[in-house]
Parts: sequence; structure tokens; C-alpha cells
Amino acid sequence: MSPETASPQRAILQFLTSLQSPARILVAISGGSDSTGLVLLLDEAVKAAPHLKMSLCAATVDHALRVGSADEAREVAALCASLGIPHTTMIWEGDKPKTGIMAAAREARYGLLATAAESFEADLIVTGHTFDDQRETLQMRGMRTEQISTGIADAVLFNRRFWILRPLLFSSRADIRAFLNERGVPWIDDPSNEDVTYERVRTRRKLSTDAGAERNIRAAWEARLALSARGAEWLDRHFTLHGGLLGQVTPDGLRQDRAVLDYALGRLTAVFGGLPFAPGRAHMEHILAFVTGSEPGRMTVGRVVFDLRRDGLYLARESRGILPLVLQPGEAGVWDGRFGAVNRSGTTIGVEAQARHSLIPVLVTGIQPPRVGAVNDSTMREESPAPKDLGALDSCDEHRNEGGLGRDLPKGAWKRAIAAAPVLSAEGNLLSEESDRMVELTPYFAPFDRFLTRFDFIFANRLSAVFATAPYARLPLRSIDGKTI
Repeated sequence: MSPETASPQRAILQFLTSLQSPARILVAISGGSDSTGLVLLLDEAVKAAPHLKMSLCAATVDHALRVGSADEAREVAALCASLGIPHTTMIWEGDKPKTGIMAAAREARYGLLATAAESFEADLIVTGHTFDDQRETLQMRGMRTEQISTGIADAVLFNRRFWILRPLLFSSRADIRAFLNERGVPWIDDPSNEDVTYERVRTRRKLSTDAGAERNIRAAWEARLALSARGAEWLDRHFTLHGGLLGQVTPDGLRQDRAVLDYALGRLTAVFGGLPFAPGRAHMEHILAFVTGSEPGRMTVGRVVFDLRRDGLYLARESRGILPLVLQPGEAGVWDGRFGAVNRSGTTIGVEAQARHSLIPVLVTGIQPPRVGAVNDSTMREESPAPKDLGALDSCDEHRNEGGLGRDLPKGAWKRAIAAAPVLSAEGNLLSEESDRMVELTPYFAPFDRFLTRFDFIFANRLSAVFATAPYARLPLRSIDGKTI
């Protein structure tokens, strides 16, 4: 996975030798030139190097959006069968959205690929993204949300479970098609690739005559990795989590390098607000101007209340706009983008915010145990801004979750956090003790838990430790760009 990769063949060899072995690789193949080339390249390389102890399986996602897509999936299955590669076709079933179809298809595609990987007992997933895709993405993103544009990541963790790797990300589509032509292998051209209603297609046509669009991706990647590491260090030194609900940044933390503050606060905003992306540039400038100012006060951005006081900055989810979640027995879901819930009880349960309910909220600090305890009734009384039993909610790392300091928290900040806390109920009543034990409620990080690029891995993993949740799965690599990891 290096920008200096000279050919698709060299890229695949470098990729395979970088993997931890033995490994079973699920190849995502649509039948287009990029993914077809990826399958053939991997097949040849694996067969030529049995000592690497790699095996292949493949999956095709039929989005069922076009007439003929099922026939195309059968063609792909036949190709894989001719190569001796186990293959499955996954169909995107159900109603399709009328807007945002590309984003919805992407979500569905990766979910179905993960299901296929589980059934094949694969260790990782690979896709056929090329340097052409990279250039298009860079052009489209520009400077929309980040100071450092990294484009398409070479490695992304999906659902905390499977790493999705892109070994051809610095190989050109023209070289891949030349390789297929040499082998006499045809590919399928998706007509949507010529539909100018899609931004990517319009961008692709512009880039076809723009020879100056290439960028130094490696430099951007290294800068982003360094920023992630510095952000993780900032978390260690300047951030404290109270009761799994209220974040606090020290005054000194607000005086740190602006780029680090931008990076860390942007992602904390997404985490506390339950949103998949950090605020855009204009909102981040507004946040930074506020938190680095000298006047205490409050503001709300991205569903998060920023409460600036003399002893630092407090962050909590605002209590408005929090929708309830209903889970049938055996169902799992994400509530408010902030908590994962699994209902292993035999009854239907509801999760909603304390501000909407008279029941007792549940404070969640992580995996040991999943539901650590409930807030004492005195929590909501004026004379007691924090629960008397908050000390029992400490994680194993006192520095990162100092629940014992709860009684010293500002009353308003703590009550605000409690108002947005989750409450579990069944038919409007508290769960029975038996049902209560069967519901698992854990922190969920909206910007990381669905799609986590390797560039944010260091920061996200440190954040996971702060919230006392399970660490993220490590990359299935032993080296990147020839460097041991």
C-alpha cells in the first residue's frame, strides 16, 4: 500500500507480504474492471506463493437497482468458479430510499460484505478501489470538512469487526484493464458510471483532461497519523470523563496547538453529539473561537452543549431532539448515536432520554460490566447535583474516568448531562430485575464505530480506553509500506 507502487502486480505482491498469515481474504467483486482485476491479480499471486498461506473467497453485492444486475452477479460467480474461488452473491433486499441512494447503497454493501465475511470465516475484506477513485474523491472533498485531505483510506475498520483494505489504491485503472486484456478476461461496464446526475461521474470527466490533479497522498497520510497521535496524547493530559456522560477539558488543554484542538474537539463533538462526522469548517471555527475566549458562557453546536467555566470546558449532549428507541426481544440498535443497546430479554424494551421520562437514568462506562449502575434518586434533587454512588462508576483507569469527583462538578453541567442519559423501560415502567440484567447498554462512537480509518485509529483507541470500552481490532498487517508495525 504505497504511492510508489509501479504496477498492479507489484501492489498485490507488496500487499500479500505485508499481511499477517495465515489469512483468508474476502474479495469484493462487482464484475467491473477494478474488482475483476483484483480477483485475478490476487489469485495469480496466491497460487504463485503458497508459502504465504493465503486463501481467497469472494462476494458480489447485487443492489437490485438495475435490470440485469442478477445476470451480472451470475457471470461473476462463474468467473470465480473457474478460478476455484468460493463465491456468494448478497442481495440488497427491501425498499430503497428515494434520495441519498449512493450513500445508502454503500452502507448496505459493506454490511452485506461483512455478513459474507462472517459466513466464510474470512479475516479481512479487500476492495478494488484505484488511484482513479482516489483522485476523484480528493477533487470532490476539497476542503469541505478537514484541513488535511487524506482522500480514500487504504484501510478502514467496519463495525469494529472487519478491516477493509484497498491494495490497488495507487494503481491506475488503465494498468488494471491492460492486465485483464493480456489475460483475455472481459469485465462488466456499469451504466451508472456514465450517469452525469452523480457527482463522481461529473468529476471523473473533468479529471480525464486535468493532468495536474495528483497529490502527495503519503504526506497527507503521515500528517493525519501524527495529528491522531497528538490528539490521543491531548486526551490523556487534558480530558476527563465523568459518569460516562459529561466531558471536561482542562483550561490548559484549551491553550494547546490549534490544529490538535481542532482535531480533538471536532471528534469529541461528534461523539457526544452522536453524529458520524465532526462539525464542518464554519462550525469548528465558531467552536474554537468560543472555547479559546476568556469569557465563560454556553453555546450549542452539533447537538452538544459547550459550557465554558473557570475550571475548563464541559461537554454534554443537549437534551432536545433525542428520539426513543424500541427493541424487540433479541434485537440490537443504536440509541441517539451514543449508545449501543442489545435486548437479550424476553420483553420489548424502550430506551429514551431522562428529560422525557420520570424513571431513573442508567450511567454507562463500558464493558466491565456493560451496565454498571443506576443514578441514585438524589441525583435529580437540587441539593445534590451528582449521584452519591458515582464513585462506583469509576473505570479501571482513575485518570480517565474520575467518577469519584462527581460531587465537585458544576450542578448545571451535571444536570444537563443527566437529562440526556439513557433510561430503560418496558411499557412505561422500570424493567424487572431479571430483564434489567438481560439488556446490554454500551457507549457507541458515531464517528468511529461504523467506519474507522487507520488514520484515526490511535485517537479512537485512546478514546475507547477513556470510556472503558473494548479496544478496536488491530490491523491484520505486519508492515505498512515496508515498515514493521
